Order: sequence, then C-alpha cells, then structure tokens
Amino acid sequence: MEPLALYIHWPFCLRKCPYCDFNSHVREGIDQDAWREGLLRELRHEAARLGPRPLASIFFGGGTPSLMPPATVAALIEEARRLFPAPSDLEVTLEANPTSVEAARLAEIRAAGVNRLSLGIQALDPAALRFLGREHSAAEAVAALETGRAIFPRLSFDLIYARPGQPEAAWRAELRQALALAADHLSLYQLTIEPGTRFATEYARGAFALPDPDEAARLYWATVEEAGRFSLAPYEISNYAQPGAESRHNLAYWRYGDYLGIGPGAHQRLLLGERMLATRRHRAPEEWLARVTRQGHGTAEEEELLPADRAREALLMGLRLAEGIDPARIATRSGLTLAEATDPAMLLACIEEGYLEWTEAGRLRATDEGRMRLDAMLPVLLR
Repeated sequence: MEPLALYIHWPFCLRKCPYCDFNSHVREGIDQDAWREGLLRELRHEAARLGPRPLASIFFGGGTPSLMPPATVAALIEEARRLFPAPSDLEVTLEANPTSVEAARLAEIRAAGVNRLSLGIQALDPAALRFLGREHSAAEAVAALETGRAIFPRLSFDLIYARPGQPEAAWRAELRQALALAADHLSLYQLTIEPGTRFATEYARGAFALPDPDEAARLYWATVEEAGRFSLAPYEISNYAQPGAESRHNLAYWRYGDYLGIGPGAHQRLLLGERMLATRRHRAPEEWLARVTRQGHGTAEEEELLPADRAREALLMGLRLAEGIDPARIATRSGLTLAEATDPAMLLACIEEGYLEWTEAGRLRATDEGRMRLDAMLPVLLR
C-alpha cells in the first residue's frame, strides 16, 4: 500500500485577498471546539474505512491555518499518528501569513508538532503588498522569515510575480533579499486573473494591466537564475528547493500518489484495489460542519475514476516535475499504458519539437521549453 499524504483544510481568513479563488472565508466568530471536533471526526471516519495505511506527510492549508489554536493543530497531528503508522521524521507543514499576530504564535505551532513552515510572503515591495491586499508589511515579512528560520528546521515561502509594471531588475533584487533570508524552498506563482475574484472585476474594467507573456517569461527565467545562486533548483514548474528540501507532501500529488483531504472543500484520491476513488468535501464551512456532525463526514461527492481519467490526471501532474514520469507507474496507477493514454503522433511531434524528451532512465519529461508550454501541449497530447 502506498503511504498517504494527509491534507487538512482550515477555511477561515482575516481578510479575502483580491486575487484569491481558494475556498477561504471571513467569519466574525468561530466555534473552535466544534471545528476541532469536526476535523477529528472526519479524520476518524476516513481511517475507519481505510485501515492502518502508512502516513507520509501532513499539510495544514487554507484559508489561514496559522489562525487555528495550536492545541487544535497538536490534537490533529496526534490523532493522525495514532490512526496511521507514521515515521519519526514525518513531514508536517503548516501555512502561515507573516502578520505580527501569526508570527507571535510560531513557537507554539512548532511545539504542536509542525516541522515545516510555509509563509505566504507574496512580495517584499510595499506597493505590491498594498496592491495584493495583504495584511502584512514588508518589515513584518522580513521579521517572519527570520523568526521562521530560527524556529523551524524547514522553511518555505511563496512569492507572486508578473505583477503590474514589475521591472526585472526590481524582481531580481526582491528575490535575492528573500532567498538570503530563507534559502530552503520557494513556491513561485504568476499573477493570474481568476473568475469570481475582486481582481477579475477590476481587470475587466481596466483598473490595471498585467505583463505580456514574453515579459512574464523573462521574469520566470530570471527567477530560475536567481534561485540557482542559492542552490535552489526548479523541481516542479512553480517550486524550487535545495537538494533534500523538496515538499514530500506536494510530491505525492505530482507523482499521483494516494492522499486524504479533510475539511471544507478538500479533495482526495485513493486507489483501493483496482478502483480509484475521487472525493470532494462540501465547500461551505457551515454546511460541511453540519454534515460531519450529522453523519461523521462532509463528503459532497465521491466517484470512481475511469482508467482514461486516471491516466490523464497522472500525466497532467507528472509532467510538471523536472524528473518527469515513469511509464510503469502510469500503468500501475491508471491501468493504461503510456501509449494507450496519449496520441502517438502528437507524442512524437512534441519530442521532435524539443518539448518532451526521454531520459536515460526511461522517464518522459518536459524540457525547459516544454514546461513553459504545458497548458497548450497537454490537451492535444492526451487522448
């Protein structure tokens, strides 16, 4: 049995960022006891139907999980370890924002059992932080990076690039400052306009413009170069790490492993025998909690994925990785060979154009040029 990656979703934030389309919500009051019991109950429900599967990682995401009481974090970690066999070096990640309120709780979060912190820095430029609607200042971001590095054995942070009017030289300087403070793991996201967000409304009326694709690509390659100065390599399209500092939890997604999703809106994929089950929890926090209270879980939908769907998902995720995909694993996880899952003519064309390549180890991977074109390439490559 493959080890499990456990994702726990905390859906609450102090404020909704204008670019964010994640399942996050602002509430004046939260019944912390009820939420702790709800998350624990759904975790126990999944454990009862799965049995003692080995646990590989825990990831607290959101929302803003650093707003959870540290006692709740500790209770969930302890219960996950009780329900599933786990190694002593279990990777436990928690997302946090660098506000002064959250930074003051980092020591308690570490004591609760978290050993990897993921900070939502997003920018170190004051004007950019205001544009992005962030609650923290550049000074708070720097302080949180320094504090996080001192408390946690592993530290990651997020940055957003391709912001309106962002010069390459300024971006390089911003990257160097952040990497000098915490050069372990970096998640980098290009600013995109997501439907239903405040930015979508403002962008539609012309309130701001984004860099053109060529300029965005230059900023991306500048990131690769600057990260390399600190020995961080892009092991996935949007993620850079020093050797050994890669996110084990996220690698489970990209390698199409088994993962559990607990909490409002969480997704999960589990291969049970020959069947791959895809599960989605109800998105609305109050409805999710009501369902858990009533029936022990907040599942909104569960379906069995067909082999073609499984192969498509595995390829979509795996080709994002610098290591590429193992055709034997595609067959094991989906029931289809690579030849059955892809269009042979398009696969050959992508290789001849230099977008895909075979490694000496027999893995199929995207080249540097191909990784920049995955969104356009994959729909025509897959059957």
